Amino acid sequence: MTQKLGIYIHIPFCKHKCDYCDFYSLAGAEAQTERYQKALLAHMGETAPYAKGFEVDTVYFGGGTPLMLGVKPLIQILDFLKRRFKVAKDAEITVEANPESVDFPTLRALRRAGVNRLSLGMQSACDGELKAVGRIHDFAQVEAAVEAARKAKLKNVSLDLIYGLPGQTQESWERTLDAAIALNPEHISGYGLKVEEGTPLAARVAAGETLPDDDAQADAYLAMVDRLTAAGYGQYEISNFAKEGYPSRHNLKYWTLSPYLGFGPGAHSDFGDRRYAFLRDLEGYITAVEGGGRLLSEETVIPRRERGSEYLMLRLRTTHGIEEWEYRREFFMDFAPLLTLLTQYERQGWAEQADRRWRFTPEGFLRSNVLIGQLLEAQERATLPGTLKYMSHRGT
Repeated sequence: MTQKLGIYIHIPFCKHKCDYCDFYSLAGAEAQTERYQKALLAHMGETAPYAKGFEVDTVYFGGGTPLMLGVKPLIQILDFLKRRFKVAKDAEITVEANPESVDFPTLRALRRAGVNRLSLGMQSACDGELKAVGRIHDFAQVEAAVEAARKAKLKNVSLDLIYGLPGQTQESWERTLDAAIALNPEHISGYGLKVEEGTPLAARVAAGETLPDDDAQADAYLAMVDRLTAAGYGQYEISNFAKEGYPSRHNLKYWTLSPYLGFGPGAHSDFGDRRYAFLRDLEGYITAVEGGGRLLSEETVIPRRERGSEYLMLRLRTTHGIEEWEYRREFFMDFAPLLTLLTQYERQGWAEQADRRWRFTPEGFLRSNVLIGQLLEAQERATLPGTLKYMSHRGT
């Protein structure tokens, strides 16, 4: 059976760096776009032979703002990828975009080249909240971008939202949810604002600016779950909701331990039982590709036991959850200590079991970092030397 593979292509250019952004991206580096495209193509060409036997079923252009590279260069990269890798005819091909960066001709050209999914950074329907974090679009541009996508015959549109923004109230957040639903996208993601070290927002908070607190974020999260569920968007991951048939196939690879290759500065890969990442340095990345220098910033060979930990951390982000014999069969570890905790969580209303699978409830998702940490500690205790009691003679 042919293995499936995801490919992520990082485009690290943007017009303006948002105050909360911790992704590797650069404003004012447009002079490097042509050289960067050449480096990307060279790197992809060098890597392609290692993916022989894999079929690429998802491609994701992320950033930054991918369209800062230009429409023609993006299409050239996609065409190159199709020539060098085996790309499935029904592959999900996503381009991220900011609302001000797209128009009908652009989206029509991308759709004709094979792009079939658009992920738009809406973030809020309230212009004041957008300005408060340095976004350079307004909500009218979000509406225009969605209209342009439909006119271009893109049938899979996703909107990203953020709760916990400066000045945001529960009422304004619910207006944002309603506005997003009214645009009728196939997919909606909603993320709680995080103050990342080294960002302008972190400096503002250190200087005394206040943000909605944890309780306000929790209320916003639960309101999002209720409103989106009622509108027909099924929750399939902590922060992600989709109409039936429209979950992000690419992002599911991250949560199901499926292989993926990343290209570009700061991009991560999980391939060949190794996890690795490239330099978060545009010039360093280009120079390394051009001169054959070291590209990696980190690299780890992943043993089975660590995969078991990842299974817990990542699958419990999803509503598909975890299953006892799946865990035993794949990782040869005892599920009993986990079952003890999951049963306790069920009594608290934080977890539930359906069709033999355990998953968190919305209230559990709010506590997932703590709960997953407790499960990992239980797993660690169960696998210390001399304590592993799993029946190895089962032959699984």
